[in-house]
Amino acid sequence: MVKMSLSRNLVTVINLGRMGFLAAADLQKRYAREHLDFLAGKPGAISRNVILLVEHDPVYTTGFRTKTYTEEEAQRLKSLGADFYRTNRGGMITFHGPGQLVAYPILNLLQFRPSVKWYVSSLEATIIKTCANWGIAAKTTVDTGVWVEDRKIGAIGIHTRRYVTTHGISLNCNPELSWFKFIVPCELKGKSVTSISKETNREVSIKDVTKSFLESFSEVFNCSIETSMLEQHEHIFIPHQTTFSSQNASATTTPTPATSTEFASKTIVPPETLYRLPSKEKETPVDRQIPMW
Repeated sequence: MVKMSLSRNLVTVINLGRMGFLAAADLQKRYAREHLDFLAGKPGAISRNVILLVEHDPVYTTGFRTKTYTEEEAQRLKSLGADFYRTNRGGMITFHGPGQLVAYPILNLLQFRPSVKWYVSSLEATIIKTCANWGIAAKTTVDTGVWVEDRKIGAIGIHTRRYVTTHGISLNCNPELSWFKFIVPCELKGKSVTSISKETNREVSIKDVTKSFLESFSEVFNCSIETSMLEQHEHIFIPHQTTFSSQNASATTTPTPATSTEFASKTIVPPETLYRLPSKEKETPVDRQIPMW
């Protein structure tokens, strides 16, 4: 575990393990609300930067720009055994599922750099650096996401409100790539999808990649990383079996929080790392959806 440094921002990593999309989305909202309440000056509010790491059950999600997926199309995808949800992130349709590392940084960018463009570039750099640790020459192109030649290995889609970030990135470790054949990822026709396992010709799991991903994130964002179990955050409780439903899909999701002792430290964010939004910004909240999928 990377040791905390008083000169660097602290980011707490919460490994959710295998979890349905809606359960993870609910956690994103709760942590983002902490930041927004703090920025609004609510008494007792705190601001802590976290990264939620999760391996989703099979799910197709669309961004706010996707208009082409009708309910009929949604039912077609759900018939394959996946969930389907429409989200407020930027971008088009994509797939999340087993074997894919998904990271949701819930950050107050005022503690880092108040620039959405910088944030997106930093996420791209984190994926590229992670791939480099596995001997893979990944890069950005004129198309969205992170690529190995003309094969997409990582995707980014975010939403920000008053410099508080939600949604995030996905990196293909060893997913079943055939799930992508039923859609046109990011509506980029003629492109293919790849994974770390496929590029290295060996089985590389999410667990194998997580350490190098966090090290890359720490270096790119110049922050310290600390790990914590979800269940140690007493202000949030997710039952081990919860039923969710929505107008877009209905499913029974069984969250499985990580049980590894590696994620066992309690996190307290020191007051000196907390910053409030300037008053003129407080009066004009801004929502941004960045179409990077």
